Amino acid sequence: MELERDEKTEQINERLSLTSKVKGLTFGTDAYLLSAYVRRKAKGTAVDLGAGTGVISMLCASRGSFAHIRCVEIQKEFCDLITRNAAENGLSDKMDVICRDVRELTVSDIGGEADAVFSNPPYMRAGSGFANDAKEKDIARREVFGGISDFCQAAARILRFGGLFTVVFRPDRVSELLCAMTAAGLEPKRMTMVYATTSHVPCLVLCEAKKGASPGLFMTKPLILTESGRNTADTDYIYENGAFHEQYQKP
Repeated sequence: MELERDEKTEQINERLSLTSKVKGLTFGTDAYLLSAYVRRKAKGTAVDLGAGTGVISMLCASRGSFAHIRCVEIQKEFCDLITRNAAENGLSDKMDVICRDVRELTVSDIGGEADAVFSNPPYMRAGSGFANDAKEKDIARREVFGGISDFCQAAARILRFGGLFTVVFRPDRVSELLCAMTAAGLEPKRMTMVYATTSHVPCLVLCEAKKGASPGLFMTKPLILTESGRNTADTDYIYENGAFHEQYQKP
């Protein structure tokens, strides 16, 4: 099938073919790390909030992380894109799409409580920084259709008791993330700071929260992506296995 002019197709990890919008966000390290950080539950159901192209769900589905994944996305053109990406990679039976605003999402929308929810939400507040000419990129980057509190509240509404919400976010907003989680009844249980090198400040934070859990946060060792211009052993392990080493799992 001939692609629209505003799209591009590339081969990514796990031998997947990803079609994305030229004016949208590109597949990056944050999305891949989140897919690897999510705990697997082979017989469980998961929900991807703000799914975009569906790449995180595709990575999880290709690994058999869940029996089924529902992708929630507000932009109709991206909902269509997710459906096409899933079909192109033979994953249509493992994931589907719900075109919905996360702020209005209910359990009935997804057909019952989920075992897990994950999200790579917009990192920037609405109106912050320089606006982008492409509305698709603005919606993906900025909290136009809901902030981190809305994403946490949505996750809490659809998760079963004891279910996990896993998110990648900006380190400078980690206090907002933790407050939003606890306010929604999602207790932060595992957190990893990600650094480009040992000389840099953290560039990402990965956090896992559990619905209805008691307080107690396991702060893992930091993930250093590169050293002396090469991937570290921890980074290589993640890309080779599609998962974090057991050292990053709660003891």
